[in-house]
Amino acid sequence: MMEFELWWLLAIPLFFALGWMAARVDIRHVVRESRALPKSYFKGLNFLLNEQPDKAIDAFLEAAKVDSETVELHFALGNLFRRRGETDRAIRMHQNLVDRDGLREESRTLALAELGHDFLKAGLLDRAEEIFLKLRGSAQNEVALNFLLEIYQQEKEWRKAIDIARQLPDHSGHLWQKEIANFYCELAATEINNSRPQEARQLLEEALATHRKSVRATLLLGDLHAAAGDLEAAIEAWKRIEQQNPVYLALVAAKLMDAYRKLGRSEQGLQLLRGYLAQHPSLDLLDAAFQWALEDESPEAAYQLVRDELRRNPTLLGLDKLLQAQILVAPPERRADLELVKNLIHNHTRKVARYRCDDCGFKARQFYWRCPGCGAWESYPPKRTEEFDLTP
Repeated sequence: MMEFELWWLLAIPLFFALGWMAARVDIRHVVRESRALPKSYFKGLNFLLNEQPDKAIDAFLEAAKVDSETVELHFALGNLFRRRGETDRAIRMHQNLVDRDGLREESRTLALAELGHDFLKAGLLDRAEEIFLKLRGSAQNEVALNFLLEIYQQEKEWRKAIDIARQLPDHSGHLWQKEIANFYCELAATEINNSRPQEARQLLEEALATHRKSVRATLLLGDLHAAAGDLEAAIEAWKRIEQQNPVYLALVAAKLMDAYRKLGRSEQGLQLLRGYLAQHPSLDLLDAAFQWALEDESPEAAYQLVRDELRRNPTLLGLDKLLQAQILVAPPERRADLELVKNLIHNHTRKVARYRCDDCGFKARQFYWRCPGCGAWESYPPKRTEEFDLTP
């Protein structure tokens, strides 16, 4: 045991000497590399530390000119220009990398992908598409597929978008069935507008085969049945939305009531709507039920419906409807005061009567299947912002 400890004591100075020599080698390597860098590089770093980004960019550009081997600096500057909206400078930076002799194939492929991103950002979709098609099968294949999908959506090339989306890998956080179903719905909507219902029906069946919970496809199928005069089939299609996603029942409430009214079964339709409202509270459903109760029953019935719902789910938008109903049933001498209160409430409800994207928070007064802000599909549940704020 004593001999073992003595051996360690003798080894300690040796280990210390080896560590000192390694540190000296590392320090010399760092010093050698730092001397090789142009002075403008350090000037740029200094400007960044002093929060002078424009001067820093100029200094880094000078460093890139002095030392053409600074590939990473070229990439960083190109990406920075693109983020700042200076796409012409980003294009020149990345094009220089693509054209450089002796560049490693991995770096050239990456530079080509960045150049395609620059073209896309600049709105040059045809040039961006050409580059990303070249990158198919390369190390940047998935990046190319994602950008091609974005391009085809912007160009409304839905068939090409379907083909690309089917080739994208399914990640744990994202499956592509929802997007593909919406692409089929876009094609079906075009066929409907061109008075080709049979072709539209086939596309909608493809959408549901891809994504069985596609509310949009079911809604459009109901529209096709209604347009063909088959109101019973239309009602059955729209009622299936409750199993797919009951939040979207608000989108078909008026369609359902109109179909029931044409069939001479308004009371049954209103009863169905009341049931939906009780099970799946929604301000848009309340609005539809209120309007139909007002037209098919009486102002008193509409007032009672809104009052009962307001007790269950107190909201400003519900209060606005309640005041509207009260004005209809109130004596003439009270209507002026109620109108004043309603107008005050209505000014506040305008701020909360908007739809909001779940992905980016973009707000809009009308419902969208695709968010105008971030481009996500079905990220706009037909719920008003006040309902989100009241959700625990």
